[in-house]
Amino acid sequence: MRSAKGTPSSIRCRQIPVSCGVMRIDATSAEFAIPTISWSDVPSVTVAQMTEVDRSAIEDFGITLLQMMEQAGSHLAELVSAETEGALADRSVVVVVGPGNNGGGGLVAARHLANRGARVRVVLARPVLRMSEAGRHQLATLIAMGTDCCVATYDLADDELGEALAGADTIVDALLGYSSHGAPYGEVERLLGCIVDADRPIISLDIPTGLDPDTGGALGATVTATATLTLALPKTGLSRGEGPNRAGRVYLGDLGLPEALYTALGIQVGRPFAAGRIVRLDGSP
Repeated sequence: MRSAKGTPSSIRCRQIPVSCGVMRIDATSAEFAIPTISWSDVPSVTVAQMTEVDRSAIEDFGITLLQMMEQAGSHLAELVSAETEGALADRSVVVVVGPGNNGGGGLVAARHLANRGARVRVVLARPVLRMSEAGRHQLATLIAMGTDCCVATYDLADDELGEALAGADTIVDALLGYSSHGAPYGEVERLLGCIVDADRPIISLDIPTGLDPDTGGALGATVTATATLTLALPKTGLSRGEGPNRAGRVYLGDLGLPEALYTALGIQVGRPFAAGRIVRLDGSP
């Protein structure tokens, strides 16, 4: 697996002929196979466009935020498993959680990873009452499971936080998603700095924290991910500016949104998930 410093991935590629040409599969075995599609076959979206996609999903199609969060988190856990070739038993995974809905997806992933035998530690960037309602909902389940959860502000000094992150086999970056504005600040900025210093494999949810989702500019300290699971559609910043260097291997996760939703918004999507609910994006947009 490639670390944030860029060591080669142990995930190999094989090719399988399909009716529409050649589809590549990233895997060491069929159990952890993730199909690869061309990035040029999927439109990238701006923050404004993705905001409309989320709005329409909830208001026009009755897809709840919790439904989408569950999809995101379960796919994220699946990607962590694939990136580690399924070796989750007793593997140390630190999930760093922001106060918004991106953090909620990270909490869902933490639950699924714990259920698969990983040693999961959740580090919250903000106190519970400053989290989104959906995030608090997911956190309550984790606490009921007995998962190790702590609030960085109250529980971890810089040296303790650095030690926890440096000792992780994998760090999950669920701090900030596409809807964040400006450079990270406060406790999120502190956590971000510690993640960068830890020099461990990092898997980011939706977009690496600190990367501008539209332009790909680095907004101060920025995660350099081993892999990024972006949701529904890739964000334009992943292929612009610093994006290609910061995102690592880019995967796309299915939120179960209907094609009619995109068509109504003037976005021509097709069926990127015909081969699987997680696909790797290859090539250039």
